Amino acid sequence: MTDDELQTLIDDASYDHAMGDADAAIAKLERVAAAAPACFDAWHALAEIHFSRRDLDHALAAGERAHALRPDDLFINTTLSRVWMEKGDKATAEKFGAQAKILGWKDQLQNPAAHEGGLK
Repeated sequence: MTDDELQTLIDDASYDHAMGDADAAIAKLERVAAAAPACFDAWHALAEIHFSRRDLDHALAAGERAHALRPDDLFINTTLSRVWMEKGDKATAEKFGAQAKILGWKDQLQNPAAHEGGLK
Protein backbone atom coordinates (compact mmCIF):
# COMPACT_ATOMS: atom_id res chain seq x y z
CA MET A 1 0.00 0.00 0.00
CA THR A 2 1.22 3.49 -0.82
CA ASP A 3 1.41 6.26 1.76
CA ASP A 4 -1.54 7.95 0.05
CA GLU A 5 -3.62 4.76 0.25
CA LEU A 6 -2.74 4.36 3.93
CA GLN A 7 -3.71 7.98 4.66
CA THR A 8 -6.99 7.56 2.76
CA LEU A 9 -7.84 4.54 4.91
CA ILE A 10 -7.01 6.47 8.08
CA ASP A 11 -9.16 9.39 6.91
CA ASP A 12 -12.00 7.02 5.99
CA ALA A 13 -11.72 5.33 9.38
CA SER A 14 -11.91 8.69 11.13
CA TYR A 15 -15.06 9.48 9.16
CA ASP A 16 -16.57 6.08 9.96
CA HIS A 17 -15.93 6.60 13.65
CA ALA A 18 -17.39 10.11 13.57
CA MET A 19 -20.49 8.68 11.90
CA GLY A 20 -20.84 6.05 14.62
CA ASP A 21 -19.47 3.03 12.76
CA ALA A 22 -16.61 2.03 15.05
CA ASP A 23 -16.46 -1.50 13.62
CA ALA A 24 -15.74 -0.21 10.10
CA ALA A 25 -13.21 2.27 11.50
CA ILE A 26 -11.39 -0.44 13.43
CA ALA A 27 -11.32 -2.76 10.42
CA LYS A 28 -9.75 -0.06 8.25
CA LEU A 29 -7.21 0.93 10.89
CA GLU A 30 -6.25 -2.70 11.43
CA ARG A 31 -5.59 -2.97 7.68
CA VAL A 32 -3.32 0.05 7.92
CA ALA A 33 -1.53 -1.33 10.98
CA ALA A 34 -1.01 -4.69 9.27
CA ALA A 35 0.34 -3.06 6.10
CA ALA A 36 2.41 -0.43 7.92
CA PRO A 37 3.18 -1.51 11.51
CA ALA A 38 5.16 1.70 12.08
CA CYS A 39 2.16 3.92 11.32
CA PHE A 40 1.74 5.91 14.52
CA ASP A 41 -1.51 7.52 13.39
CA ALA A 42 -3.21 4.16 12.89
CA TRP A 43 -2.19 2.84 16.32
CA HIS A 44 -3.19 6.06 18.06
CA ALA A 45 -6.56 6.12 16.32
CA LEU A 46 -7.12 2.47 17.25
CA ALA A 47 -6.33 3.29 20.87
CA GLU A 48 -8.82 6.16 20.88
CA ILE A 49 -11.61 4.22 19.19
CA HIS A 50 -11.19 1.20 21.47
CA PHE A 51 -11.12 3.57 24.45
CA SER A 52 -14.36 5.22 23.30
CA ARG A 53 -15.94 1.74 23.26
CA ARG A 54 -14.49 1.00 26.71
CA ASP A 55 -12.49 -1.87 25.25
CA LEU A 56 -9.63 -0.98 27.54
CA ASP A 57 -7.38 -3.97 26.84
CA HIS A 58 -7.35 -3.29 23.09
CA ALA A 59 -7.03 0.45 23.72
CA LEU A 60 -4.00 -0.19 25.91
CA ALA A 61 -2.37 -2.56 23.42
CA ALA A 62 -2.80 -0.10 20.54
CA GLY A 63 -1.71 2.82 22.73
CA GLU A 64 1.45 1.01 23.77
CA ARG A 65 2.28 0.31 20.11
CA ALA A 66 1.82 4.01 19.29
CA HIS A 67 3.87 5.05 22.33
CA ALA A 68 6.72 2.74 21.30
CA LEU A 69 6.81 4.58 17.96
CA ARG A 70 6.61 8.11 19.43
CA PRO A 71 7.23 8.19 23.17
CA ASP A 72 7.50 11.99 23.13
CA ASP A 73 4.07 12.56 21.63
CA LEU A 74 1.85 14.61 23.92
CA PHE A 75 -1.37 13.03 22.71
CA ILE A 76 -0.43 9.37 23.06
CA ASN A 77 0.79 10.06 26.58
CA THR A 78 -2.58 11.66 27.33
CA THR A 79 -4.41 8.70 25.80
CA LEU A 80 -2.41 6.22 27.86
CA SER A 81 -3.05 8.24 31.00
CA ARG A 82 -6.80 8.08 30.36
CA VAL A 83 -6.71 4.35 29.63
CA TRP A 84 -4.72 3.54 32.76
CA MET A 85 -7.04 5.68 34.89
CA GLU A 86 -10.05 3.78 33.56
CA LYS A 87 -8.27 0.50 34.26
CA GLY A 88 -7.81 1.66 37.86
CA ASP A 89 -4.03 2.10 37.87
CA LYS A 90 -3.76 5.66 39.15
CA ALA A 91 0.04 5.59 39.56
CA THR A 92 0.64 4.59 35.94
CA ALA A 93 -2.02 7.06 34.76
CA GLU A 94 -0.27 9.83 36.66
CA LYS A 95 3.08 8.88 35.14
CA PHE A 96 1.72 9.26 31.60
CA GLY A 97 -0.23 12.38 32.60
CA ALA A 98 2.89 14.01 34.00
CA GLN A 99 4.79 13.16 30.82
CA ALA A 100 2.00 14.75 28.76
CA LYS A 101 2.19 17.93 30.87
CA ILE A 102 5.95 18.13 30.44
CA LEU A 103 5.60 17.67 26.69
CA GLY A 104 2.91 20.36 26.60
CA TRP A 105 5.13 22.81 28.48
CA LYS A 106 8.03 21.97 26.20
CA ASP A 107 5.86 22.72 23.17
CA GLN A 108 4.77 26.04 24.70
CA LEU A 109 8.40 27.03 25.22
CA GLN A 110 9.41 26.01 21.69
CA ASN A 111 6.34 27.50 19.98
CA PRO A 112 5.17 30.48 22.06
CA ALA A 113 3.35 32.11 19.13
CA ALA A 114 1.14 29.04 18.73
CA HIS A 115 0.01 29.41 22.34
CA GLU A 116 -0.61 33.16 22.46
CA GLY A 117 -3.99 34.04 23.91
CA GLY A 118 -4.47 30.55 25.34
CA LEU A 119 -4.86 29.53 28.93
CA LYS A 120 -1.71 29.68 30.94
